Amino acid sequence: MSDLFRIINDEQGLLLDFMSRLHGIRSFEGLRSRSTSVAFGEYKRKIASFADIIKSKRATGRDCDLAVLAILERTLNEQERGEDQKGPRGAATGK
Repeated sequence: MSDLFRIINDEQGLLLDFMSRLHGIRSFEGLRSRSTSVAFGEYKRKIASFADIIKSKRATGRDCDLAVLAILERTLNEQERGEDQKGPRGAATGK
């Protein structure tokens, strides 16, 4: 029996994975503390950080996970650069 439950919505290009354990992640509490809340309609869901997703994919070592690491790392770097340019409450600092 797999510890993965997957939901796919082809019309919206949406794929959600629900897992009972993640390689490379010590606890769900830590994962949750670094996550972001995202609204899906009237519901809010916690989404793992790019850093945690990258750590988990690297720990699995599967070819399909390793193949997307460069894209995820580039996205994380762009996200971090964007946050560096924000001031208090997300205001642009003009840097």
